[in-house]
Amino acid sequence: MNKGDLVGAVATAANLTNAQAESAVKGMLDAISNTLKSGNSVQIVGFGTFGVGDRAAREGRNPKTGEALMIAASKTVKFSAGKSLKDSVNAALAPKGKKAAAKPAAKAAPAKAAAKAPAKAAKKK
Repeated sequence: MNKGDLVGAVATAANLTNAQAESAVKGMLDAISNTLKSGNSVQIVGFGTFGVGDRAAREGRNPKTGEALMIAASKTVKFSAGKSLKDSVNAALAPKGKKAAAKPAAKAAPAKAAAKAPAKAAKKK
């Protein structure tokens, strides 16, 4: 989905014209961008959190020559998906008609084997 597709989807969902939806999408993206530029995060409950992270300076290589060069420190945008978004994506990707695999039960056998081991040793004496 590109920006034009997103504008179309918003227009349909909100019963807006494409021009109104484009203005709304642009306004939302500008608000997120401006908040991130100021160093703050944007949290949309149920969807996720946009934040700013620091990337340290590091040594890199020129792919053509192999020459070492320094890459300057920079800021990066990070996104952490919210629980509702993760759940909806996982539900959409899960095979239909099958339940999610349950976690295997903790094995009690090692504890029982450890308890029986001294008893066997005592009988052999």
